[in-house]
Amino acid sequence: MRFRTEQHLSFGLKNRYLGEAAKTQEISNFKNTVGSLKRLVCYSFQDKELQEIERQYINAELTEENAQVAVKVQYLGEERVFTITQLVAMYFTKLKDITSAELKIPISDVVISVPGWFTDAQRRRILDAAEVAGLNCLRLLNDTSASALGYGITKTDLPEDKDKPRNVVFVDIGYSSYSVAIVSFIKGQLTVRSTAYDRHLGGRNFDQVLVEHFSEIFKEKYKIDIKSNQKALFRLRTGVEKLKKVLSANAQAPINVESIMNDIDVSAIMSRDEFEELSKHLLDRIEGPLEQAFKESGLSLADIHSVEVVGGSTRIPAVKERISKFFGQELKYTLNQDEAIARGCALQCAILSPVFKVREFTVQDITPYPIKITWDRIPEIPDEESELVVFQKSNIIPSTKILTFYRKEPFDIEAYYSEPDKVPCSNSWVGKFSIKRVTPTEKGDLSIVRVKARLNMNGIISVDNAHIVEEVIKEEKEETTTEPQPMDTDGTPSENAKPPSPPVKKVKKLVKKGDLQIVTSHNGLEKSILSQYKEQEGQMIVSDKLVADTETQKNALEEYVYDTRSKMESIYHDFVNINDKDTFIKLLNDTENWLYDEGEDASKSVYVEKLDQLKTYGGPIAERYREAEERPRAEQSLRESINSFILSATGNEERFSHIPEEEKKSIIEMATKTSDWLNEKLKAQECLPKHEPPAVFCREIYKEREVKPEEPKSEEPNPEEPKSEESKSEEPNSKETKLEEMPISEDILDVQNTDKSKEEKEGDKEITNKDENEDTIMSVD
Repeated sequence: MRFRTEQHLSFGLKNRYLGEAAKTQEISNFKNTVGSLKRLVCYSFQDKELQEIERQYINAELTEENAQVAVKVQYLGEERVFTITQLVAMYFTKLKDITSAELKIPISDVVISVPGWFTDAQRRRILDAAEVAGLNCLRLLNDTSASALGYGITKTDLPEDKDKPRNVVFVDIGYSSYSVAIVSFIKGQLTVRSTAYDRHLGGRNFDQVLVEHFSEIFKEKYKIDIKSNQKALFRLRTGVEKLKKVLSANAQAPINVESIMNDIDVSAIMSRDEFEELSKHLLDRIEGPLEQAFKESGLSLADIHSVEVVGGSTRIPAVKERISKFFGQELKYTLNQDEAIARGCALQCAILSPVFKVREFTVQDITPYPIKITWDRIPEIPDEESELVVFQKSNIIPSTKILTFYRKEPFDIEAYYSEPDKVPCSNSWVGKFSIKRVTPTEKGDLSIVRVKARLNMNGIISVDNAHIVEEVIKEEKEETTTEPQPMDTDGTPSENAKPPSPPVKKVKKLVKKGDLQIVTSHNGLEKSILSQYKEQEGQMIVSDKLVADTETQKNALEEYVYDTRSKMESIYHDFVNINDKDTFIKLLNDTENWLYDEGEDASKSVYVEKLDQLKTYGGPIAERYREAEERPRAEQSLRESINSFILSATGNEERFSHIPEEEKKSIIEMATKTSDWLNEKLKAQECLPKHEPPAVFCREIYKEREVKPEEPKSEEPNPEEPKSEESKSEEPNSKETKLEEMPISEDILDVQNTDKSKEEKEGDKEITNKDENEDTIMSVD
């Protein structure tokens, strides 16, 4: 599941609109439509980036609730406030419904992609939103890592030598951000070497350049100030986005926006050269992340195998030219620019799932920001340090570090980003971990406390374990060493000879004494708030479904009125009793008038009742028409069956000679009786007007055909009878032989369902722990 930036949510008087349905309302209902969801995650309302950059792309009124950015909208006729976590959960709900409808199975387990520059707090928000939407997130996967997985798992020629990997650069410039990753591939594994980002360079920035330009042009040419009108501004944004796409393939393109404001139509023409000149300050930022990622990777240009580009904004010719020039090679387009990330997430989800069989491929990612641990000094150790960078930038994830403290009472440690100016939000705090139940040793000295800090594969830090270790003196056996001994002249040991060294020595060892309680505080939401969000989301889902079902029933009623009324003067004309025709047409007309008057906002049950009422009149008419259309086919089918049986009973053909005479007479009698019944019913039908109920129904005719005895079998060999084993073996082109000779490829990439249990799958591979980097990195003494 790819968490895209440009998805929208819109709130109406009856229900919510999610995805494309919301996008279409961006102009007509712009105050209640929200986009750029990914950009709002984790910001506080006071953040400078939010107020100065992101706010111009948000339609709805922003506010704050539960320490989160929230939007204030009109929903179901009242003012409502939804936090960013709720909005993202709504978006996930839509994706969940789309996927379930497409696959025709319920969806629960997912892998969600996020920008690599997301912080711990942003990642927790995404996990919270997934939980609210009823999804079990198996892993958060960085966008560039997802693209790399989609690339690597399809390659059958990756090197096996770890010292000679294939190094590929992935450049992703999307709607709002720019990411670069340099990845090393070997068979069955990818390792991210370095990453770099420009969080505020993407397609929307190029759109904004055009908006500023044309606002000035139209102000001078048409005397209108587009920036003073929000609807006009969004109409212009839509227009320049189309212009930008046309310029990617053409040297010149027009822009035309009808009724942009004050009933004025505007138009202009722009060349690609002019566009590139206006965007020069943006294009100059392309090399920065490339240079940073390349420098941190430790590679040379000769080590780069290829450069893969994804993201819509990489279609801009000037952007492609800058990237290609930096690496001195042609760009590759192996991956689908719009679907590469989603495909990578799907493959990772299949790898982690116990019910699918996919080629194993390990993703070894890195963290984008260094994380430090801080703590308070104690009087017993006055020269103790108070902080340490535990996870350096580009630290492999998942990874575990063990810290050692000397304490005699409970204490707290806190995690922060050590370079706060580089994280996307003003809050650099990651979490607080309180280590409880710490006591002095039996002698009253400081206890040795070991704390295990972990950066999991979601890029989220946690303290999984803390325990006291005790220094114990143990005796260990050691090999006896034979030293040269002084000897007397007769060859016997001297009186001054030393006795042999003892074979046992005493050593100090640390022994685990007991686990300690850990109380964690972080940027994730409390369980009570999550439960509240889940309840609200459930209510909104039920409300949306009821509205959708009601609209479906309304449309069904409206369609029935139009369809039936048009048929009354055409195909239904002869099948309607003249006495009932005017009454029925009046009922149809009254229903239509009701639909566009007081029935505009009726309930689902009312629409169902109205439709049932119409069908009591229209149903018999439609049935008489269908019977008249189908009756000739039913008659022909039955007569062919009758003739077939009579022929088998009266014919002189040799293949029927084995049938006894008594059985032939029985067949003739039954066929004759059925023929007389059919002639009688059809004669009665001919005497009836078409608007009267049928004398015989097609289903009765078909039933008569079904009750006939089985057609007598001839003695000719049946081609469908199974062949003897001997004939089977003699047939050189049998299906069995073909299947046995078919080669089986070991490189099949298709996801295959298997019956393998979860326990068996987990026994085949260790996903979580096999790549962890566990180190003891600090001892405070």
